[in-house]
Amino acid sequence: QVQLVESGGGLVQPGGSARLSCAATGFSLDYYDVGWFRRVPGKEREGVACVSTDGGTTPYENSVKGRFTISRDKAKKTVYLQMTNLRPEDTGVYYCATDVVPSPKGVDWYVGAVGSWGQGIHVNVSS
Repeated sequence: QVQLVESGGGLVQPGGSARLSCAATGFSLDYYDVGWFRRVPGKEREGVACVSTDGGTTPYENSVKGRFTISRDKAKKTVYLQMTNLRPEDTGVYYCATDVVPSPKGVDWYVGAVGSWGQGIHVNVSS
């Protein structure tokens, strides 16, 4: 079964850190640009971070630059999103996706025709 599985969300205090993981079953992430999207309450879904197949290109949405880091571990067949200095406005559902096409504006990112989506995982930044 082809599936993306996210893990690592939950409740985090403002200023804290969390790491999200995205693993694939039934196919390999190696052949895709992989990214993270989020849906924050009251806002459009937006792309957050993306990593190219070779790990050398990592575009970010402006509001997370300097706070979030995306990486991929090919040996573990996993893509990570390390989030630091989290803010309440980062609260939302985060989705892993493949075949991500980034854009200067996060709301314009999209998943290409051969891409897949994970189920989503909640991140709640609250004291």
